[in-house]
Amino acid sequence: MARIVQKYGGTSVGDVDRIKNVANRVKVTRDAGHEVVVVVSARAGVTNELIAKAKAVCALPSEREMDQLLAIGEQETIALTAMALHGLGVPAVSYTGAQAGIFTDKVHTKAKIRTIDAKPLEKDLSAGNVIIVAGFQGIDDDGQVTTLGRGGSDLTAIALAAAIKADKCEIYTDVDGVYTADPRVVKDARKLEEISYDEMLELASLGSKVMQTRSVEFAAKYGVVFEVRSSFNQNPGTIVKQEVAYMEKVVVRGVAVDKDQAKVVVSNVADKPGTAARVFRALADANINVDMIVQNVGRGGLANLTFTVPLSEKDKAVHALAPALKDVGGEASFDEKIAKLSVVGVGMRTHSGVAAALFDALAKVGANLELISTSEIKISVVIAKDKADEAARAVHAAFGLEQA
Repeated sequence: MARIVQKYGGTSVGDVDRIKNVANRVKVTRDAGHEVVVVVSARAGVTNELIAKAKAVCALPSEREMDQLLAIGEQETIALTAMALHGLGVPAVSYTGAQAGIFTDKVHTKAKIRTIDAKPLEKDLSAGNVIIVAGFQGIDDDGQVTTLGRGGSDLTAIALAAAIKADKCEIYTDVDGVYTADPRVVKDARKLEEISYDEMLELASLGSKVMQTRSVEFAAKYGVVFEVRSSFNQNPGTIVKQEVAYMEKVVVRGVAVDKDQAKVVVSNVADKPGTAARVFRALADANINVDMIVQNVGRGGLANLTFTVPLSEKDKAVHALAPALKDVGGEASFDEKIAKLSVVGVGMRTHSGVAAALFDALAKVGANLELISTSEIKISVVIAKDKADEAARAVHAAFGLEQA
């Protein structure tokens, strides 16, 4: 007997028939003698619908009230999934994040998990129940509902797997696993049998829609091996685990494109110590993630700062930068017509020529480089958004990623 955590995303529980399909999958696992904890997302489209309603009544809704509202989506799904299991004769109990003992900090809409009290879950597992937990949500020390941000249900599943010492964690989604590129854009993209935490973390941070970074970071920290697979077939997925030596033989593991970015240029600021600190402190205090920072060489006592932020946080960035720019001078401009393209692979540590091959492939399709950043296992560039898909195909082919 094994203890298994299964997570089902919004598409997997998108309607009543799909919820029944999930219940059948869970029943098969339980009938095989396993203990099962199921984490579910809100049905596909529900969260976006709730956000739209909130913005229809208030342009900048309170983040506390947004958490109160958005938590509804998963609560609907846990109850329906438990009922579907009851209809199959399977004992099941639904839990909100708070009832599951998921305690977070007090940052609404982007809370971090601090601890999990798994005693209630352990009791129900011992009683033979399947447990259905609402992903994406928790509770702070003041009893306030919090949500975990994008990809929060994956994080819930990984965290619960660590807390209850699960033997296996399965992340079910609408794709078969992790691919060398987005198969909707690159037709010959290939599914990977396995990938390291570091590579998955980079791909997640660089626009891959399969997982969010926080989930992968949590898995790496606590050694949770997990499998990304489809809920619509029985095909094996992609195993995400600690790096092993043979993984370095592959120079580039995948290509990622993120079109949900905005480029910010803060121009004509004072070129002196403390200017950058003032600008980025304002963004940090507003909990805005910043990436790909470049400062141009100053002229005449003035300099430019260029960086990227998530497109969804552009409006927050505008408000956050206003008081900072009054202090340091200058002005901010935003460009939404950009995309970030990245190549990732642990083999970059021991192989040269990756940047040259990448830039050559981009030049051949006329993609101009606006920003460049690197780490030990990735290279990222900012290019025009309308060139992103063509560039992804060219780069994928340049590194021969269609070949096993």
